[in-house]
Amino acid sequence: MMRRGLLAAGAALLASPVLAQSQPNGPVTLVVPVTPSTAQDVLARLLAPTLSEILGQAVVVENRTGASGVIGTGAVARAVPDGRMLLMQGANFVMSPPLMPNLPFDPVRQFIPIIRIADGNSVLAVRPDLPARDVAEFVALAKARPGDLDYGSPGNGTAPHMSMALFMLAAGIELNHIPYRGTAPALQDLLGRRLAAMVLPVAVAMPLARSGQLRMLAVTADPRWPDLPEVPTLAEAGYPQATNTIIYGVYGPAGLPAEMVARINTGLNEWLARPATRQAILAQGLSPTGGPQEAFAATVRSELQRWADVVREARIKPD
Repeated sequence: MMRRGLLAAGAALLASPVLAQSQPNGPVTLVVPVTPSTAQDVLARLLAPTLSEILGQAVVVENRTGASGVIGTGAVARAVPDGRMLLMQGANFVMSPPLMPNLPFDPVRQFIPIIRIADGNSVLAVRPDLPARDVAEFVALAKARPGDLDYGSPGNGTAPHMSMALFMLAAGIELNHIPYRGTAPALQDLLGRRLAAMVLPVAVAMPLARSGQLRMLAVTADPRWPDLPEVPTLAEAGYPQATNTIIYGVYGPAGLPAEMVARINTGLNEWLARPATRQAILAQGLSPTGGPQEAFAATVRSELQRWADVVREARIKPD
């Protein structure tokens, strides 16, 4: 009996370092560096209960907003790498650094990408009276009137701005960028026919297109969006180099134990494979993704370089 107890105690001692490295010692804060009800906020709140089960701790979603996501992201960069503070980030993580020379953190050295949760799908949309029924006609119109067509975005360096800049480079066209303070006022001017075009999330554009208030020319990502089988992709329209998507993922501070990273990645991949999870994410106009941690890390490095190249080639200046 005593021998059995000693063996059990020994096994517990052997297992305890691994357990300590794969489970945080206290509640977990999942930082969302943008306002509530945005896509990454919705995703964070969807996965929080499962993350709590994976880590064996309560998970609190906290919106730490400001400075285009820098405040919340920076807090995680400086956090102790014990799993008690994680980050849900979107496009800003890979698109903002080239436009912020004084960024108070290094997105490569100070973070570990844990899992890619979903991809945001967008469309190239124009006002319905614009004489452009498809991408080819839009490019021809822009080339005939260089710098004369206005397009809107929620602000300098935002995903819609960068996506349009990438498309302009690929198509060899010049459009006039009008930055707004958010999507709503820009969209209002597109619907009011004061703008020619915008890149919009699928979930925003689809009902407006179906009511005739705007026209969708192409989906920015591959493949075609399931609910828009009639709308081609930019690749199908002849511009595969302009293909892009908004990547949403969970990150941790550099130095997070490998066992914990693997545990979160495995658990959330299982969560993403559930039909109910996939349906909930698709309902937001997003594509559930998942995959190995190493693949996500490689994608993040590649995207950081890609958008740095776009900023340089398009000569986009910081605000």
